[in-house]
Amino acid sequence: MSDTMAIEDYLRQGGVLTNPSNVPPRYRGELLRLMATFVDSELAGSAGFADVINDAPSLKARIAASRIVLEKTDHAGRVLDLMGTFGADTARYAVHHPWAARLDRDADLGAARRGSDMRLSVFHYPLRGWIDAVVMNVLMGRAVGIQLQEFSRVSYAPLADVFREIAPREARHAELGEEGLARIVATAEGCEAARRSVAFWRPRVAASFGREDSTRFDTLQRFGLRHRTNQELLAVWATEMEARLEGFGLG
Repeated sequence: MSDTMAIEDYLRQGGVLTNPSNVPPRYRGELLRLMATFVDSELAGSAGFADVINDAPSLKARIAASRIVLEKTDHAGRVLDLMGTFGADTARYAVHHPWAARLDRDADLGAARRGSDMRLSVFHYPLRGWIDAVVMNVLMGRAVGIQLQEFSRVSYAPLADVFREIAPREARHAELGEEGLARIVATAEGCEAARRSVAFWRPRVAASFGREDSTRFDTLQRFGLRHRTNQELLAVWATEMEARLEGFGLG
C-alpha cells in the first residue's frame, strides 16, 4: 500500500494531520483551496462592509461595524498564516486582489466565482447603504456560523483549531447584525426597506453553500475536509433563517 493510500485510509477513519510535511499532494490542493476561499471571502466581506461604516446611524453602530471589519480581517490573517506554512506568499497575497471590487447588483452569478480570487459569489454583489448591509450581515452571518461548525471538524488539526477560535467572534458579528436589524424594523419604513433587502440577499446567500450536485464532495469527505453535504448545510440555514426572519416580521 502506498503512503498516500495509507494516509487516505487513516483520514477516512477520522484521523487528523498536523503539519505540511505529512500532507499528500491531492489533500494539500483541496486544503489550500478551502483556506483560500475562506481568506478571500473574509477579506472581500470586510472590504465591502468598510465602505458603509459611515452610513451607520449612530456612533455605537459605527463602532460595531468597525469591529466586524477589523475582526474579519484578523480571521483572514490567521488562516493566511497557515497558508504560509505551505509556501504561500502571504505578504503579496493580502494586497494582490481588489477586495472591494463588486459586479453589478443585477448580475446573476449563482454559486459561480468570478475574477482572480476565490471569494464566495455572494461577496461580488455591492451593498446599498446601511440597511442593506445589516440585512446581508444577518443572513450571511448565520451562514458563516453553520459553515464554521463544519470547518471546525476538518482533518487538518491546525486549521480546525483556528476555526474553533474564531467561531465565537463570527457568531457575535451575526448577533450585532440582529441587534441592528431589530432597530431597523421598529419603523414601517425600515421594515419595508429590510424586506426588500431580504428578497435580494436571501437567494444569493443560499447560493453560497454551493451546488447540490458538487462533484468534489466525495473527495473532500474522503479526506475528512467535509462531513455534511452542501444541501444539508443549506437546509439547516434555511430553517433557522425562516424562524429568525419571522421574528423580525420579515418572514
